[in-house]
Amino acid sequence: MTINIYYDKLKIMNNLEKTNKYIEIAKFTKPQGLRGGIRAVALCDSPEMLEEFKNFYLGEEKTPIKIWLEQIRKGFVILTVEDIDSVVAAENLVGEYLYVLREDFPLEKDSWFIADLIGLEVVDADTGQVYGKVAEILQNAPKDVYVIQTPDRKQVLFPSIPEVLIDVDITAGVIKIKPLEGLFDD
Repeated sequence: MTINIYYDKLKIMNNLEKTNKYIEIAKFTKPQGLRGGIRAVALCDSPEMLEEFKNFYLGEEKTPIKIWLEQIRKGFVILTVEDIDSVVAAENLVGEYLYVLREDFPLEKDSWFIADLIGLEVVDADTGQVYGKVAEILQNAPKDVYVIQTPDRKQVLFPSIPEVLIDVDITAGVIKIKPLEGLFDD
């Protein structure tokens, strides 16, 4: 099971309405070169995904902009942004996010945006016992690892494998799991 988009937790919590319509796909990090190029960190599974979109939006205001993917390098991409033609102009974009419309983003079956999973209630698939809420999803292992914030403020991790992750119901706000033996033991 893959999850296709990383997230910025604070932006999700503070800006839920806009997050529902737009998905962050990159973050501008620093100017690149003298002609207004800018580095960005891709916030999706692969930087090449940036080439799949035609419409991009900039910042909190979601201003439509045109971008071109110039290069893909290890850990970042180099973009050209329409009307950005100097280092000074590129510096003004540092820290801004690049968005696409959620409806333009293709998701495979049994895939979700991380933004949609954060905050979902995690319950036992058999008993309905509430374990807590999804606080974070780690993607640095062969399978995604969900971090649950329990009611007593502890963190518990579980892998997104079919034996554990039984059902995700975004509409109901619930993830059903069958915990591995000892997962919730102190």
